[in-house]
Amino acid sequence: MEAVYVISTVAGLLGLVMGSFAGASVWRLRARQLVRDRTEFARLKKKRTTADGLTDEEAENYNFLQSSAKQSQVELKRIERLTKTSVKNDRSQCLECGHELKWYDLLPIASWLSTKGKCRYCKKPIGSFEPIMELGTAATFAIFAFGWVSTVGLQPFGLLLLGLWLVALTMLVILFAYDLKWYLLPDVITFPLIGLSAVITALTVVGLQGIELPALLISAVLSVLILAGLYFVLWFISKGAWVGFGDVKLGVALGLLIADWKLALLTLFLANLIGTLIVLPGLVTGTLSRKAQVPFGPLLIVGFFISVVAGNAIIGGYESFSIWLTNAMLML
Repeated sequence: MEAVYVISTVAGLLGLVMGSFAGASVWRLRARQLVRDRTEFARLKKKRTTADGLTDEEAENYNFLQSSAKQSQVELKRIERLTKTSVKNDRSQCLECGHELKWYDLLPIASWLSTKGKCRYCKKPIGSFEPIMELGTAATFAIFAFGWVSTVGLQPFGLLLLGLWLVALTMLVILFAYDLKWYLLPDVITFPLIGLSAVITALTVVGLQGIELPALLISAVLSVLILAGLYFVLWFISKGAWVGFGDVKLGVALGLLIADWKLALLTLFLANLIGTLIVLPGLVTGTLSRKAQVPFGPLLIVGFFISVVAGNAIIGGYESFSIWLTNAMLML
């Protein structure tokens, strides 16, 4: 078996493990977010009765927290136990009964299949979220590693960068799932991702031959402007009604990671195309309201991944088709 298949297989197996970690992290992040929201709502509610009152921004946040308070309280009651343990003693547990899970309960896919998707202790359904996270992350890792090794090769520095990329992809999987479920991109993941993206781009310049520093820097800046700048303008004009500021921060991370203005444009195009294909049928049939909230983070992440693994081929095919079409028209 060729080395590229070995590396991609190992990456896929690692993806199963990291997907399990990502799924657990999503629930822990959600529990902590709900606790913070409860504390902030109590603070704003108390300040609202004082002489100073609330600022416009605080009033908007208060109204949002108030509208979701009942649902959040029910959700927090179910998962608040995830915030009760320290980092040192943090252990995975069933979301329904709180039973601490053993190592044989945490085997990716295998444990879920062995219990037929139910908790081994309380027999309540676990759901499909966890295995989907595991399989999705495994596929993401395997596909990316295959493309990376095929392009960069097996040089040690390239494998180091591959490892950092897989960490970044894990963080993107967490953001994808969190935004898809709760329409929010948590800063506790986004900001470290921005820092890691900058490190990856810097190491790419230093370690891989054939990359010109000025050209990469210019392309990286343009990439960030394309992916973050547009959403900042939309956020600023609409005051957050059209897109959230989390999408702007995610755009910074993706722009730094991709560091190519052509691929950034393709990412933007693909994200909007996929969003249109998902939303348009619902609008036409009336099953989706025009005021329905659509999380854009997952669309950006999917568009980004397609651009990373197949973007150059897509752009090359488009350019070849454009040349052929131009020549055909000139011959008419």
